[in-house]
Amino acid sequence: MSGSRIPNTALAAELTELLTVVDPYAVADVILRRAFDHRATDVHLDPTPAGLRVRFRVDGRLQDIVPIPAAARNNVLSRIKVRAGMDITERRVPQDGHISAEEVDGIARSIRVSSLPTIYGERLALRMMPDPEEFSRLDDLGLFDNQLDMVQSLLSCPYGLVLIVGPVGAGKSTTLFSLLRELNLPDRSLVTIEDPVERLLPGANQIQVQSKTGLSFAVALRGVLRQDPDILGIGEIRDAETAAIACQAAMTGVLVLSTLHAGSAVSALAVLRQFGVHPTVLGDGLRGIVSQRLVRRVCADAREEYVPDDETCHRLGLPRGQTTVRGIPADSNFQTGYMGRIGVFETLPATFAVRDAIGRHASTDTIRQIAIDEGMVTLEDSARRHVQEKTTSVDELERIMLDLRLQY
Repeated sequence: MSGSRIPNTALAAELTELLTVVDPYAVADVILRRAFDHRATDVHLDPTPAGLRVRFRVDGRLQDIVPIPAAARNNVLSRIKVRAGMDITERRVPQDGHISAEEVDGIARSIRVSSLPTIYGERLALRMMPDPEEFSRLDDLGLFDNQLDMVQSLLSCPYGLVLIVGPVGAGKSTTLFSLLRELNLPDRSLVTIEDPVERLLPGANQIQVQSKTGLSFAVALRGVLRQDPDILGIGEIRDAETAAIACQAAMTGVLVLSTLHAGSAVSALAVLRQFGVHPTVLGDGLRGIVSQRLVRRVCADAREEYVPDDETCHRLGLPRGQTTVRGIPADSNFQTGYMGRIGVFETLPATFAVRDAIGRHASTDTIRQIAIDEGMVTLEDSARRHVQEKTTSVDELERIMLDLRLQY
């Protein structure tokens, strides 16, 4: 089914026809299946005075699909809540649910469901979980050759801390598990601590955080370190206790990989300092930081080449007369001109000079300049190269640069 994507206009017509014959339960099931067909990462079902607004998040952007009339709204929501094991009679407080086996092309795909009461009624947000057995190859993530070499060198470290950082929705988990997959070899003990477990690593020991029972990241981490691990994957460093234990583990013979919410590679150092990690400990244990964003790919089947004006090239740091591409809106790309996304990366290796600066409590600006002087390719430069290679657009480059100006 995923091989023949249905244009959004066809999808709207399909759902409208089902509503015409008053079959809201079928509408709910079609919404779930078509969300996977369209590569949606999330589905938003927003109540309105007129009924229900259905939107898919595709390539990071929400796209309107079809309005559902008020007469069918409750039945559509109830169908999804029943499948998610939620209480359909309770609409006054938030709930969480899980649909565990939505079959897509023979693969059981799961869906996390959350509800929230609003002034117009109950709202549902659905997170479409990835194929648990699908992983991205390192050379498909968007890393350029020198960045890929740096990442490969990090994976060869016998111990230390490797961080993948970025804001929410930057693709950190995909990168983390691509790295863990490379490290998942029969002669190594690999343990992960996750919330939730999204992808399966055959041969690895994967731990699901259970906050209700007291199994937090920090509690699980302390237990894992008594299990003789070689490699430890932590879904996210969220607090000071987890940060401290992870850094200590990295200094005592374990290769620790984790994600962290931070705007850039050097700002991750500031976050860890705020968590109370001593600069000397961080300088000794850190091996490298990979910072990333996602940019939309210009649609391969609907694009055109053009040369931006000189002012645009100057503002964005592109060579004058640079030929670039932009997408042509079409049904197949939700009228956006884009299809899919690719990573934009900044790789900061913890060289002697970088570790020395960290240990000396140097400012993040100083550390960033040292890293650049030693060959770090910045996020801005990576995004420019993707524009020059006609992977993404000038507009996406401008969005990334605006975001980064808020970080530094």
